[in-house]
Amino acid sequence: MKKAEIKIQNETAGWLTQDENGYHFVYDEAYIQNDNAEPISLTLPLKDKVFTSKMLFPFFDGLIPEGWLLDIAEKNWKLNPRDRMGLLLACCKDCIGAVSVYPVNEIEK
Repeated sequence: MKKAEIKIQNETAGWLTQDENGYHFVYDEAYIQNDNAEPISLTLPLKDKVFTSKMLFPFFDGLIPEGWLLDIAEKNWKLNPRDRMGLLLACCKDCIGAVSVYPVNEIEK
């Protein structure tokens, strides 16, 4: 299982996981209760439920670099271009915009 901490403006907003059943996103409880909380995207509204998809959610897939930058990442880190979660974890810690993705070591959680 692969897991990522999703942050908005350096505040933990939720958790994205990939397992044999697909992808799952859930907002952090403390984040939802914050009066200033904003949804990650319009397709992932602020709700206290788990969102599930067989494919990587389009919002997160859109964070993955394309073109020459993706080629460099694939070659330097020996990443499989079909491993969308692996690409997201490797390339999206410092994205343009408010959202960032941090890998979570399974042993830590």
